[in-house]
Amino acid sequence: MTTPPDALRAKLSAIGTSTLANALDDLDIHGVITGLRAIVPGIKAIGPAVTVRERTAAKGSFPVSDFKVGHMIETAGPGDVIVVENGGAPVSTWGGMASYAAKLKGIGGLLVDGGVRDWEEQQEFQFPLYARHMVPTPGKTRIKVEAIGEPVVIEGVVIRPGDWIVADGSGICVLPVEKLEQLVEMSERFAVDDAQAMREMDKGLTFKEALTKFAKI
Repeated sequence: MTTPPDALRAKLSAIGTSTLANALDDLDIHGVITGLRAIVPGIKAIGPAVTVRERTAAKGSFPVSDFKVGHMIETAGPGDVIVVENGGAPVSTWGGMASYAAKLKGIGGLLVDGGVRDWEEQQEFQFPLYARHMVPTPGKTRIKVEAIGEPVVIEGVVIRPGDWIVADGSGICVLPVEKLEQLVEMSERFAVDDAQAMREMDKGLTFKEALTKFAKI
């Protein structure tokens, strides 16, 4: 990358996932995850991925030491987004205290294809958190962290360490790091068109006319 990460993060903070998905579409990149929801509405998660693969089984299947949430937080740096593949299991990978610790460290967010818990604390701590389930069921002795720092797959989307994540209320986009700057540039152009279309609609352009004039709105 030639653009500094902080500059890319600032650009991405102004771009919605719907606009990024248009750019992914144009480059034929399968990078949209839709099944995880924002646990704390209105807070985007943006940053390079730190990947985690977990396995879930019945209570008592694994020793407590296999539930390596602390290792996940220690591996991630400021601005990183932790991405957890757990096969959609309705068991909690992450709770309120983990969000508190991650926010103190400056971690940029968490995606879990599985469960999290402590809804009220999550609202209080305001850590960017996206998950498939909100459940009280504890992960200790049910969840084993099998790998940190290896590619993971969620909804058929491959996420590699260092690929960028942008998550908002519409869904999640995974931006391959080697295409990141191109995707940002394309999305910024689409966003300019969106703004121009609205200005012209204010002056009388119909939405049907706008759809013809601006291909990506």
